[in-house]
Amino acid sequence: MTSNGRASIGRWLKKRSENVIVALMSIMFVSFLLQIAFRYLLNQPLGWTDEVTVLCWLWVVLWGAAFLLSDQDEIRFDIVSGAVSENTRRYFTLISSIALVVLFIISLPASWNYVIFMKREKSAYLGMRFDYLYSIYVIFALACIYKHARIAWYALRNKGSPEENVVQDGDRV
Repeated sequence: MTSNGRASIGRWLKKRSENVIVALMSIMFVSFLLQIAFRYLLNQPLGWTDEVTVLCWLWVVLWGAAFLLSDQDEIRFDIVSGAVSENTRRYFTLISSIALVVLFIISLPASWNYVIFMKREKSAYLGMRFDYLYSIYVIFALACIYKHARIAWYALRNKGSPEENVVQDGDRV
């Protein structure tokens, strides 16, 4: 597959990830408005709206961090990294990415076991199984392993960030 084909698929996948975020934020917003209307206008609070809002927020944060945030969007200690040479920054990137990959891989079996264990618990109002709710963490962990392994590979080969190398039409993919 050519690099243009991969970039096109990457842009399409990024747009679908954004669509998921928009849908979750819309559901969260409507639930929030329903909660306000029923509580303050009709004096009949709805319990399920709290659950929907929390569920959507959890998924928005972890889904967005897994699939939409780039390496440049992550928090850095700019005072330290800005004061060192480009080569030293590359080593910082390599070491931190390898550390994150190792930590996520070490934590993955326990995370998976916890998610599987939570299938016996259900939410109070919706009766939704908690393993569905918490499964986003496993997806997030796998996406972070892939993303940081790729970042480490680029740093090892002295190629900068993978996000910097795939820029088309002003959009990172």
